[in-house]
Order: sequence, then structure tokens, then C-alpha cells
Amino acid sequence: MKMQNAAPRLAAIAFALAGVAFALPQAYAAGEGDAQPTSQPSEKFRKVDRNGDGFLDKGEARHMRGYTNAFDQADENRDGKLDPSEFIKAESIYERQQIAKYVDDGVLTTKVKAALLKEPNLKSIDVHVETYQGKVLLSGWVDSAAQRERAVKAASSVQGVAAVKDGLEIKAAK
Repeated sequence: MKMQNAAPRLAAIAFALAGVAFALPQAYAAGEGDAQPTSQPSEKFRKVDRNGDGFLDKGEARHMRGYTNAFDQADENRDGKLDPSEFIKAESIYERQQIAKYVDDGVLTTKVKAALLKEPNLKSIDVHVETYQGKVLLSGWVDSAAQRERAVKAASSVQGVAAVKDGLEIKAAK
């Protein structure tokens, strides 16, 4: 029952986050007509700009995990550096990518739980599902080894699941 209530909340959160993720680039694009940046570099930009030249190169951004793709997309003039306005765009792209990962994992959790609900003779309410970067962890209790196998097989069959870790325990016979 707990997961049935969680699915609508997860969908609402995903919808809200998607709206924010798509609004940020539009807000950025509205100011693109100006040739010069309209604001001073952010505090984060100044911290990352270690040599103080007013630009970020890949070496300065290297310590920002997972930032390479956002850097490349935001580098509009392809000079291998980000100015303050390009950095704003890179931040938007990076945040959107992080939100998408979170939403994707939530969607996978919901799909796996739905697949478990479809399994006959499986008390899916006793099976807990956690997802991180496409990897699914099943935990909880099942009545038999056959139920355990069905649960793992059902979770593995969901499109987008990269791996399934079986943390299920078989209930002791009474």
C-alpha cells in the first residue's frame, strides 16, 4: 500500500522538476540577445576561476564531477573556455542532467514495483525496491526460492534496469 501512495507523489515531483528543468534554459535564452554579460560573475564562477582570468577552462572545471558534457554544450563559441554567461548556461544544463537522473531512477522504481505487482503468487507488498543510476536493489521477504527468482526476473525485465541486486530473504517455515 505504501508504494501505491508513493507513485502519484513521485509523478507530481517528476512533473514539477521537469517544468523547472525546461524553464531554466528558456530564461537563459531570453537574455541571449545582449553581446556582453548583463551581470557580474557569480561567486561559484569566481571560486572555480582559479587563475582569475575571467574564463573557465576544462582544467579549472575538472574537479566538478560529471560537468564535462555541460561544459561542452555551453561553450557556444567552441574556444574551450566558458565566460560568465556560458557558465550560467552550463550550470543550467548540469542541473537538468542531475534532475533527469533522479527522475529516471524514480520512474524505474515505479516500473519495477508495477512488474512485481503483476507477478502471480508474489506478495509484492513485502518486496522493497530501491534504484540508483539504473541499478535496482530488491529487499524484503518472500515465501520461497521460486518467488525470489520470479521477483528478480520481473525486475530484470523492466526496460532501463541496468542490474538487479537480490537482497531478498526467504521466510522461515512455521
